[in-house]
Amino acid sequence: MKVVLKDGSAIEVKKGISILELANQISSGLARVATAGKVNGEVKDLRFKLEEDCNVEILTFDSCLDGKKAYWHTTSHIMAQAIKRLFGDSIKLAIGPSIDEGFYYDFDVETPFSDEDKLKIEEEMKKIIKEDLPIEKFALSREEAIKFMKEKDEPYKIELIEDLPEDVEISFYKQGDFTDLCAGPHLMSTGKVKAVKIMSSSSAYWRGNENNKSLQRIYGISYPKASQLEEYIHLIEEAKKRDHRKLGKELELFFFDETAPGMAYWLPKGMKILNTLIQFWREEHEKRGYQEFSGPQLNSSVLWKTSGHWDHYKEDMFVLEDVDGNEQALKPMNCPNAIKVFQTKLRSYKDLPLRFNDIDVIHRNEKSGQLNGLFRVRMFRQDDSHNFITEEQVADEIKDIIEIAKYLYGIFGLEFKLTLSTRPDDFMGDIEVWNKAESDLRNVLDEICGKDEYEVNEGDGAFYGPKIDIKMKDCLGREWQMGTVQLDFQLPLRFNLSYIDREGEKKTPILVHRALFGSFERFIGIITEHFAGAFPVWLAPVQVKILPISDAQHEYARELEEKLKKEGLRVELDSRNEKIGYKIREAQLQKVPYMLIVGDKEIETNAVGVRSRTEGDIGAMSQNEFIDKIKTEINTFAR
Repeated sequence: MKVVLKDGSAIEVKKGISILELANQISSGLARVATAGKVNGEVKDLRFKLEEDCNVEILTFDSCLDGKKAYWHTTSHIMAQAIKRLFGDSIKLAIGPSIDEGFYYDFDVETPFSDEDKLKIEEEMKKIIKEDLPIEKFALSREEAIKFMKEKDEPYKIELIEDLPEDVEISFYKQGDFTDLCAGPHLMSTGKVKAVKIMSSSSAYWRGNENNKSLQRIYGISYPKASQLEEYIHLIEEAKKRDHRKLGKELELFFFDETAPGMAYWLPKGMKILNTLIQFWREEHEKRGYQEFSGPQLNSSVLWKTSGHWDHYKEDMFVLEDVDGNEQALKPMNCPNAIKVFQTKLRSYKDLPLRFNDIDVIHRNEKSGQLNGLFRVRMFRQDDSHNFITEEQVADEIKDIIEIAKYLYGIFGLEFKLTLSTRPDDFMGDIEVWNKAESDLRNVLDEICGKDEYEVNEGDGAFYGPKIDIKMKDCLGREWQMGTVQLDFQLPLRFNLSYIDREGEKKTPILVHRALFGSFERFIGIITEHFAGAFPVWLAPVQVKILPISDAQHEYARELEEKLKKEGLRVELDSRNEKIGYKIREAQLQKVPYMLIVGDKEIETNAVGVRSRTEGDIGAMSQNEFIDKIKTEINTFAR
């Protein structure tokens, strides 16, 4: 049979060969580090046998997330085995999946795991790894599987088996004295795992339902090298210091309250950052021919039914009735409002591209367990635009949007990559139209990036069209899903949109949905952590702090404050009767870019003593010299 590899080359192999055997045939070195395989795009266990011509990619820990997940899934079983060895059958197993960063396992225990328990578990895991136990896969019938788990007195596993579809294979993995219900994939032995660390524990409801029993969840991580684990732990510690929720409180930027879950209160300093970012966004888009509008917060269900959101997105919307009994919904997105603006008058091909951008507040009914500071909220401002274009303008419009993204992210020193997300299972519209839309986006990405420089995320498009997702990395190497560019052939048809073409005929425009920051709230959360709260001077809520040494300099300091404010600078005067060293330390903790020390000597020379957040004491400057310096940094978006 023929197998086509990731690089496009094809090899002849014996029918029934396993993925691991195939890896060995390619290279013994590849086989040593293989964690799983992808067969025709589906992740499979290394034990999986190839029975017909297919495309195969050998996955490793370093090749992709799916490769890591097989590694981490195996480690979750090692942890469960260690806990069973240490605490016996009184502990019942629930589920133990891999996640995007490591793994967890849920256990039904009488008392929560202590820090001492977790250290013991970690040591036992290392013993199991050292034993290098072979991991064997086997399958049982539904009846046999239930009987097997009843004998082991594992009620949660029995419930899982009973809920499985009738035709699904019920598989188990065995390693030494431990066997677990699992679909895999897994490594070939416990010894393939090298470096492990238990990270934390928490409570978690069985199956995420608060009406079910509360279990104990233990999170862990593992790596092929100890150095990789050490680097990860360092990054985690650094991330804790940079946590935007912690910094938001310390720097008086924003807070959350239980009376409004997932909805931020912006404090005055936080509003300075938000408004500065919005103004920057507005100016850059106005230069490029975008027109800002604003629409209602509340729309009739009629609008959402026409757009298709009612069928595809209703559970994530806040729905209510008005006094007349009509169904309404707080808008979860802006596209139908932009369409209404397009419909206000007859449009010509000469009007296109027509780009309507807005920053209206939108609401999404996120589950409380998914809320996460500014990263996942229920109320936010999307940096939206909806661009109406002709078919001939697709390539140029997408290129222009990517160029804007490059410029905006470059201002913050952020790198990004592009991902093409294709047709989902619940897609709306004609499949031929979808194929054309996906082809258009591929062609643009091939031209902008090259065929191997972007990823394809099959089945992750919006229900109305394929999209290009923008993923960026921060200074800690963490990847974030940021903006998106979505090509939509469906909504213009559903709303009967048209423009008059060159021949005087009505034609349907194409709609491009695009957001670049994603949302202002989320973006501020990300850059707060990226800069560790030390925002560039142009974005800092307080750009200058004036620190008089004693009361004798207060009048000079107040005059200086007024002068700097007239120059458009954001200034605070610290006139407290405190020692200058204390004032400097406080300004440093508040991460103010510049401190101006004012004493008798500065008054005599009409100067200021300049202290930088990053460089320390710079020395004396005239007032105008300092103003020129800081305004140059602001105007050039210096970081």
